[in-house]
Amino acid sequence: MKIAVDAMGGDNAPQAIVLGCIQAAANWPDLEIILVGDPAKIQESLKEPLPDNIVIEKASEIIGMDEHPANAVRYKKDASIVVATRLVKEKQADALVSAGSTGAQMAAALLTLRRIPGINRPAICTVLPAPAGPKTLLDVGANPDADAENLYQFALMGSIYAQHILKTPHPRIALLNIGSEEGKGNKLAQQTYTLLKNSPLNFTGNIEGRDLLQDKADVYVCDAFVGNIALKTLEGLSSHFFSTLKEKMTASIVRKIGAAMIMPALREIARSFDYSDYGGAPLLGVNGTSIVCHGSSNAKAIMNAVRIAKECVEEDVILRVKTLVELP
Repeated sequence: MKIAVDAMGGDNAPQAIVLGCIQAAANWPDLEIILVGDPAKIQESLKEPLPDNIVIEKASEIIGMDEHPANAVRYKKDASIVVATRLVKEKQADALVSAGSTGAQMAAALLTLRRIPGINRPAICTVLPAPAGPKTLLDVGANPDADAENLYQFALMGSIYAQHILKTPHPRIALLNIGSEEGKGNKLAQQTYTLLKNSPLNFTGNIEGRDLLQDKADVYVCDAFVGNIALKTLEGLSSHFFSTLKEKMTASIVRKIGAAMIMPALREIARSFDYSDYGGAPLLGVNGTSIVCHGSSNAKAIMNAVRIAKECVEEDVILRVKTLVELP
């Protein structure tokens, strides 16, 4: 299996990207990783020669976070994300991973890989590292404006991902809404509720934002406007909580002594909220495996994103979505 990785995308590129790929190459020696980017800059970030199962594919351009995604993809034909996507299209790679511009990655996927026939719009499917076990939330960035049919398809794809990648049997589906009762929400939520209620999916009803990390469902469905706000709120709250906790628990000698006694428990709690354990989020609905990573991804996150790409290919998530869409 070959995984193309955008070496130039992300806040910590190329150092963190290259290091994450080296870790992945060591963990899965039967995997070939294609680092796509500027060979000189990639080499500058190395402390030792690349392992045998990592190769470099030259790409001379980079798409910045401030550039218009579709225009940049059309005119920067040699951008790292464009080249990586083209490798998947031409069957020279089985999947791609990027921590660069999400808009550019989605534009490249739509223009090059195209959508799976029958899927109206793709969705970014992220994993929430909840204490009760990983939860899937989609869409978190692809479609701020969506209709009920789009959300129904998101639920189908999210169910496949939860079942085959997160190994959740018969995933419970919930609609993220402003109230738990049927009939709550705007027209979009009400129409989507009706579709999900009458579907063969294991739909459990509405769920409110405060319950996202509880064990009330396995897959949460919403449009990207709601999903992205929910995701960023959880990220901000988690960061604020742990930084404040550290500040308060080290404010005096007595507190430091107490903190030392409960430090193992605190580390376990922190690990349960560590997004880097899940690496990246697949762009579901496009005709190829494309894994979207957080812009600030570290080496551990990139390594796990490569793992997610590998598992998506092994479980043939694309074919499973195609098969489900074709069912009457």
